[in-house]
Amino acid sequence: MKPETLNFFDKVYEVAKLIPYGRVTSYGAIANYLGAKRSARMVGYAMNGSHNKDVPAHRVVNRKGLLTGKHHFEGTNLMQQLLESEGVTVIDNQIQNFDEVFWEPSKEL
Repeated sequence: MKPETLNFFDKVYEVAKLIPYGRVTSYGAIANYLGAKRSARMVGYAMNGSHNKDVPAHRVVNRKGLLTGKHHFEGTNLMQQLLESEGVTVIDNQIQNFDEVFWEPSKEL
C-alpha cells in the first residue's frame, strides 16, 4: 500500500477510537469528517484491517445502520454481540433507533 493510504487508515482509526460507548457512526461520516467525502469504502477497508489495533470497529456501520462489516469479525454474531453489550439494539443486522445512537464526528469533534 501507498504511504498516504496507511496515513489515511491511521486517521480513520483515530476517529473511530473517539466513538462513544453505546453509539455508532458510519463509514461515510468518518470519511466526510476527514475531508474525503467520497472515501467511505476506504474507511471500510481501514476497519477491515483494524484488528489488534484497539479500534472499536464494531461501532462503524453503513449509512442505513446495517452491520455490513460483520463478516470481518470472528464468530457468527460478534459485531452484534459487542453492540448489544453496549446497549445498542440490533434486529436482523439493522440497528434500531439508529438516529438516536448515531454519532456524527463533524458535529461532535
